Amino acid sequence: MGEVSKLVCRECNEEYTPTLRHICDECFGPLDTVYDYDSIDLAPNSFTDRVKSLWRYIELLPLNDPGKAVDLGAGFTPLQRSIGLGERLGLKNLFIKNDSVNPSFSFKDRPATVAVSKSLEFNLNAVGCPSTGNLAAATAAHAARAQLPCYIFVPSDIEPNKIVQASAYGAQVVAVKGTYDDANRMLTQAADMYKIGVVNVNIRSYYVEGSKTLGFEVAEQLGWKAPDHVIVPTASGALLCAIKKGFDELVKVGLLDDCNTKITAAQGAGCAPIVDAIKKGKDFITPIETPRTLAKSLAIGDPGDGIYALNTIKDSKGFAEDPVDQEIRDGIRLLAKSEGIYTEPAGGVSIAVLKRLIDDGNIDRDENVVCYITGNGLKTPEAISSQLPKPIVVEPDIQSLAPILSR
Repeated sequence: MGEVSKLVCRECNEEYTPTLRHICDECFGPLDTVYDYDSIDLAPNSFTDRVKSLWRYIELLPLNDPGKAVDLGAGFTPLQRSIGLGERLGLKNLFIKNDSVNPSFSFKDRPATVAVSKSLEFNLNAVGCPSTGNLAAATAAHAARAQLPCYIFVPSDIEPNKIVQASAYGAQVVAVKGTYDDANRMLTQAADMYKIGVVNVNIRSYYVEGSKTLGFEVAEQLGWKAPDHVIVPTASGALLCAIKKGFDELVKVGLLDDCNTKITAAQGAGCAPIVDAIKKGKDFITPIETPRTLAKSLAIGDPGDGIYALNTIKDSKGFAEDPVDQEIRDGIRLLAKSEGIYTEPAGGVSIAVLKRLIDDGNIDRDENVVCYITGNGLKTPEAISSQLPKPIVVEPDIQSLAPILSR
């Protein structure tokens, strides 16, 4: 089981017992989960016969009772050594961390499996989230597995196709007449009144722990070595910070000797407040009032963990880039035809940023580089469908194939 010792405020370092809380009483800063690292005894051979999901790292996950784990198989996704894409870009050691093959087809299954499991441990009546995309699907899928009621709050003008996946898993979708912020506020208010685990609100201190396993897995799959450089699709900044925490915790428990990984943020132009701060040398985040980017899953104009992501990038000597929509489309197609991996626009952002870094000389061609692909292209086929070649129409005659097949 996870050796959770306390929750610690990221701002003022106030300490709390690990209960159902996520905000510091003193300064309203976020609370991070801290473990009793000295009591955790792990070695590389500890994982030989463990489950092939993120729950293989149970000692570093915040669940007291392993029997409460709601496991659909999230995590331990492929780290694919790139051959085709690496050759095209001139990199000898390029790896693709393919999280598009998770149970609901995005990395959000990682925090969702932890949050829903923790909700069971806290004996909550239901789970839910304010979301219009990957998090809604991931939460609903794990709630179905746990047989917990699930409530997805969305603005009432949401396109129907955005909620199909969550609805299919049996979630109750509540459409609020107002904005996404209105939906978020209503569910947050309902959480205490109805004992609902809102995965990215009152369970957030535990929820984010699922994402750090993307750091654990990459290190394990590289033979317990930290990569030289990682490129992370970035929205709120929480995933980027979590991956860094994952590497750091492996050092603390002795599974990594050290970690000098450069961490680069990938955001789409039109909604890149973290990139903007890096490029302008600012130590604060200026919110984007009206996000406009093809990468909708990254379109958070006021990122909650933005300042922490900013500091993480700077401390790691990483970079930040914001490709335009056409670069994102090109990235999706390049990855698909080079590696057989079809990603949503967030992954296209990651590939486009990789290409920019190479072009600018910010990646050494001998470095171990990991590109995180966080979602499946089948969620957003419209992103590139208009730019794909049309089928070639032929007569039902074998001779009509000659001009095509003899090229």
